Amino acid sequence: MREMKNIRNIFDPFGERAIGSREMLDRKEAEYGGEMLNINKSAQKLLWANEYLRDEGFRKYWDEFSPAFDKDDSGLLYRDQHAEDYNHNQDCHAIEDILCWYDYYRERPGTGKRVNSGRVNIVFSDSNTHHRGESNYRTNGEVDAMRMPKDGFWTHQVMRDGWVDNEKPRTHIMGYWNYAETVLKNINVVSTANKVELFVNGISQSFGKQNSNFLFTFENILWKSGTIKAIGCDEKGTVLSEDSKTTVKDPASVKLKLKTQPIKGILADGADVAPIDVEVLDKNGRRCPISDDMISFAIDILATWLKDIAQVRKNYILSKNISVENGNNRVMLQSSTKARKIKIMATTKGLKSAKLTFKSHHVKVQNGLSKLLPGINLAYNLERAATPKSPSYTIKRNPFTIINSSSPSNANDTYKSYDDNELTEWRNDGKSNTASITYTLSKRSIVNECVIKLTGWRTKSYPIRILADGKEVYKGNTAQSLGYITIPLEPVLAQNIKIELIGANTEKDGFSKIVEVEATKDLHLFKEKTAVDAKGQLRIVEIEFYEKQNEK
Repeated sequence: MREMKNIRNIFDPFGERAIGSREMLDRKEAEYGGEMLNINKSAQKLLWANEYLRDEGFRKYWDEFSPAFDKDDSGLLYRDQHAEDYNHNQDCHAIEDILCWYDYYRERPGTGKRVNSGRVNIVFSDSNTHHRGESNYRTNGEVDAMRMPKDGFWTHQVMRDGWVDNEKPRTHIMGYWNYAETVLKNINVVSTANKVELFVNGISQSFGKQNSNFLFTFENILWKSGTIKAIGCDEKGTVLSEDSKTTVKDPASVKLKLKTQPIKGILADGADVAPIDVEVLDKNGRRCPISDDMISFAIDILATWLKDIAQVRKNYILSKNISVENGNNRVMLQSSTKARKIKIMATTKGLKSAKLTFKSHHVKVQNGLSKLLPGINLAYNLERAATPKSPSYTIKRNPFTIINSSSPSNANDTYKSYDDNELTEWRNDGKSNTASITYTLSKRSIVNECVIKLTGWRTKSYPIRILADGKEVYKGNTAQSLGYITIPLEPVLAQNIKIELIGANTEKDGFSKIVEVEATKDLHLFKEKTAVDAKGQLRIVEIEFYEKQNEK
């Protein structure tokens, strides 16, 4: 890495290209670091999640009340184990998007001196890479392999409309509003608002239960034909954003829409591709959200048919008979080397058919080469503009400086629990009477939050008590997490904060189904499945104390 940085500094000193790597949290050479599935923070360098979500889910499964009535715990086994986390329907997949996103989001810039700088999903679109679900390709994208949006796409649009904090109010109702009269189900809404109210045909269903900041759940909502609306408000009741879904009538027609570049269209170079969207609509021109009609396509012979995706249960590659998924799908045609009209027709039994005619455009070729770049006229969007030079966040809480620490066990290592190094820890000797550590702050302060990363964060629950100048401000079992947990404290003016283990810690992997590779004996001790080997052992990777100011 030192050699790579030297090369960069010689040939591209002002390119602002950082060099870093996963698993280099404690290396001075790295300008950024990262992890997969685990939350890391730093006061010195950019740390971000390389893969914050691995769950998978098909676009064609809305929820368990929709064709093919896929329950979240169904699907094939993975390595002889249940793999429900890799066989989600859209509702459950989008919920996991929110839950995992928020674990990192709450440690973002503005939440303290030590922060997590960002997070990315493993893939944006379903891809032909390693998978764990019932399909034969990875299905954890925000869009499917044909770039058709899943509910997770709209979910992320709500949560990520800002550089750091949310800058634009948004609300999105997951799913659709076409069911049977007997359906009683939870309605999930993702919103940036403080509270969300749900209406069915204008009648309020009260406010949703909030989880992980962005998720609002309305339990046991009875389906009624008409319109469902979610309204997001601030604490004063001011409407910030809203979304609605309306019951769609029975399928009536098929629609085709060309998706080529706007100026030149499809080029007659034998390689250009024309994506074409196909939809099943009701008599009012609205997409039928649970339609799975089989569509038959007919094209002329001077274009190559490419559609569709190979799936475990049906291989649609090169097939001209494909079904829509939730009322829509996408096909592709490859051009020939002759400029001409291209005709395509889509039909299905009982519905009005659709026709589409468009031209491929001549490409000048000399000695087998063309000067025309295929993507030269593709639309682009620069509305986002450059990264702002001023902070894109507000301060949510104030951190307190730890100036000293002590413990009856391994006293020389206590500093490792607040040294801003994710690869060090403090631990006691495993005896219950030594399982405590005391921190001295730089001054007496009102502390109302403790943020802590305990070794074995995914598998262990520690029964602890927290004392502020001798007064108990918290008592309970720590939650399993992907790294850090936030513990609310009873606000007390104090300078010495003591953490003590008050019982035997317990082990149960809360994330056992979300794995990266098979466990091996040479994995880092913090990643081992049984990271804590003594019931009376307290082990702290990093700890922080805060005065919280603002929730959002």
